[in-house]
Amino acid sequence: MSDLEAELAAIVRADPGLMQVLTTVRALDLPDWRLVSGAVYQAVWNAQTGRPHGYGVKDYDLAYFDASDLSWEAEDAVIRRVAAAFEEPLRSQVEVRNQARVHLWFQGRFGEPYEAVTATDAALGRFVAPAFAVGVRLEPDDRITVAAPFGLEDVFALTIRPNPTRPRAKGWARAIDSARARWPELTVIET
Repeated sequence: MSDLEAELAAIVRADPGLMQVLTTVRALDLPDWRLVSGAVYQAVWNAQTGRPHGYGVKDYDLAYFDASDLSWEAEDAVIRRVAAAFEEPLRSQVEVRNQARVHLWFQGRFGEPYEAVTATDAALGRFVAPAFAVGVRLEPDDRITVAAPFGLEDVFALTIRPNPTRPRAKGWARAIDSARARWPELTVIET
C-alpha cells in the first residue's frame, strides 16, 4: 500500500458514514464491489480543507460487477437488497450500479459511447476525471483496499483535470461547477 493509499484508508476509517456504508455492504457479499467516486474523494477533500465528515456528500456510489444476468430485473433486485440493509437517510443515499450493465444504457443517458468492461476496477478508468476515479472496499479481514487507476495525487492535491483516456465528458462543466460550489479551494486544469 502506498503512502497516499494508507492516508486514504485512514481518512475513510475516521469517517463514520463511510464506515457504516462499507461495513453494511461488506456483509451483503456482492460480487466485485467497491464504494466509488464522490463520497470517497470528497472525504479526502474534507480532510484536506478542515471540513466535517460528510460535508458536501450527496450520495454513496456503490459499484459491483455481475455479468451472469445483465437484465434490469437482476440489477434492481440487488438495488432493493442493498436498500433494505440500510435505514434512512443512507437508504436513499446509497446508489447501486452493476458495472457489467453500464454499456447497455450509458449512451442513451449521457450521449456518449461506453464499451463493456470486465470488472468494477476497470470502470474507474472511464470516470470523468482522475480525481473521481477512486474506489475502496472493506475486506473480510478489515483491510481497506484502494483502486485508483490514475493514482491519488490529484485527489490529495484538490485538483480536477479531464480523464486523459477518454473524450471530455459532456457533463464536465456541470461537474466542475458542482464541485467548486462546495470546495472553492479546488484547482481545475482544463487540458
